[in-house]
Amino acid sequence: MWRTVRQLTGRQHEPAVDPSITADSLNRHYANVSTDASYEQPPLKYTAVQPPNSTDYAVFKMLDTLRPTATGLDKLLAWFLRLVAPVLCSPVADLINISLLTATVPSQQKQARIGPVPKITSPQQATDYRSISIMPVLSRIIERLAVRHYIYPVLSSPPPSLQFSDQFTLRPTGSTTAAIITLLHIVSNLLSSELYVIVISLEGFRLRTPFPTPP
Repeated sequence: MWRTVRQLTGRQHEPAVDPSITADSLNRHYANVSTDASYEQPPLKYTAVQPPNSTDYAVFKMLDTLRPTATGLDKLLAWFLRLVAPVLCSPVADLINISLLTATVPSQQKQARIGPVPKITSPQQATDYRSISIMPVLSRIIERLAVRHYIYPVLSSPPPSLQFSDQFTLRPTGSTTAAIITLLHIVSNLLSSELYVIVISLEGFRLRTPFPTPP
């Protein structure tokens, strides 16, 4: 309703879409930029790190506190997972423990639904769209658990050879706002003694395994 109100009041304009941009052309573009032709399946790595033992109660709390979010290709809705959390907490906990113990992610949990979002007002080609990957809700739960048990401790107490003082992502207190404030602070200090400051910004993307273009 509010989207329609903003359109009628002129506060929001729907981007003009070029008719030559189709789902097939977007799919070919995303498949091309996210596929590594020389990718080789890495061997499983054994580790001495004890995997987190996710209890039924811990998984129940994660399912019971799910916020409304987009649905992945598995069609498991967040509100449904909250509703059946008392029943599904035990099998989901087993799935998470086995996945982390064997360093294996089920193929169904690695499939994402890509939603194109225009970068400019009037997109003319596939590169004018940013790809937003929507993973299954259960995949996001496993990722959150892995980050909490493996990534956070490393960032909080890194080994002497590594420094994460300028790391903002994947940290409990990290955010885009914190990164911008730090960058502004560094540039401002440099400008007090230098004539100019050059800032190079890079946007990365993840390479995925080759996959055929669906019909």
